[in-house]
Amino acid sequence: MVAATPLIIAGAAFIVGAKAGLFNIGLEGQLLVGGMAGLIAGFSLPGLPLVIHLPLALAFAFVAGGIWAGFAGWMKVASGAHEVITTIMLNFLALRLVEFLLRHPPVQNPERADPISKSVLDSAALPPILAWLDPSLRVNFGILLALLVALAVGFLLWRTKLGFEIRVMGVSPRAGRVAGMNPARTIILSMVLSGGIAGLAGASLTLGVLGRATPDFTAGLGFEAIAVALLARLHPVGVVFSGILFGALTAGGRYMGVAAGVSIDLVTVIQAVVLLCIAAPVLIKRLYPFIFSSAKEV
Repeated sequence: MVAATPLIIAGAAFIVGAKAGLFNIGLEGQLLVGGMAGLIAGFSLPGLPLVIHLPLALAFAFVAGGIWAGFAGWMKVASGAHEVITTIMLNFLALRLVEFLLRHPPVQNPERADPISKSVLDSAALPPILAWLDPSLRVNFGILLALLVALAVGFLLWRTKLGFEIRVMGVSPRAGRVAGMNPARTIILSMVLSGGIAGLAGASLTLGVLGRATPDFTAGLGFEAIAVALLARLHPVGVVFSGILFGALTAGGRYMGVAAGVSIDLVTVIQAVVLLCIAAPVLIKRLYPFIFSSAKEV
């Protein structure tokens, strides 16, 4: 559950952009920026109660991630720059920004010479939910946040006007324009929402299991979340189950490496095989359409 939490949230973030026809490959950078913003709010505001400090830190993470992704949306609308290119470049900018912050006060831990941040205050940390069973268990309220995010994304996409516009623009922008929708507004809002949710995924790391930040603390989770969303067929409910699957593979792979000496790379191979099996029917149908047309005639 600990490994699945950021994957579910970031996977839901990717779904929002994908439903609008946008390939938000910048989840990694948005996780970094959102996680840092939530962490800074988590150690810079002492004296606040948990019920105020924790939501405030999560709000900082959402806003930071949304603004970071909003740049890509704005550039696409203003100049036609493809979101894949702009979000990839923003990933590197986010990584360097985090490295810069971790080496300078007031973010860097004054007791350390290496790039490590201050620790989040207890009033802004995601509380553990199984400490009564075993204090060593790291499962926290982040898993509940992940479930709420998945439900919220589902409600947004299928129960709101904005969600309808997002889905229409993803299927046919021309039809959306004819119906009176604003493509520029929808693109920017989709990227902002996608980045904001990804920022929450980063905050689930810095405010939860890690409690602080180091360079590249996301460890590629943003890219792995794209695979989680694709495995879920871009559905918010499916992303919960695919996130748990990938989380189980990650957690089990670590134990497998210690207990049986099996390389952790085997987990990556299994994930790739799963995605290949999911993508194979679509690829075959597009590469060899005559096979399916002949089967229908028979």
